[in-house]
Amino acid sequence: MRVTLTRKKLAWVSSLAVIVAIVAAKALCTPTVVPKAYAVAEINVTDPEAYKQYLEAVTPIVAQFGGKYLVRAGTVIPIEGKAPTGRVVIIEFQSLASAQLFEASPQYLKIAPLRQRASRSRLFLVEGSPLS
Repeated sequence: MRVTLTRKKLAWVSSLAVIVAIVAAKALCTPTVVPKAYAVAEINVTDPEAYKQYLEAVTPIVAQFGGKYLVRAGTVIPIEGKAPTGRVVIIEFQSLASAQLFEASPQYLKIAPLRQRASRSRLFLVEGSPLS
């Protein structure tokens, strides 16, 4: 069976091939959006001197894992429900994986007992929306 392409069909096939190539190239070049993650803590300091030592030790570890402090204490104004009774800390990480690596790192695990002895805390990780 012999297939003959008219100029019109050839132009249409060529245009379709170009469109497919452009879509494929764009899909390959479009970066995947990875949602950021946040370490959120409510901390009631019971030993200010020991907690100060923890802060000095944790700050470079946070930076090492790409973390950025967004909130470190400050005024809390309750809108609904009870306000946290202690300090509020929010640290932004590039991804949930980065935040988990920080929390599980030997460097952090070495100093976490210092925070635990110097305060009562609630800590959790929150993955942000990929739209943010």
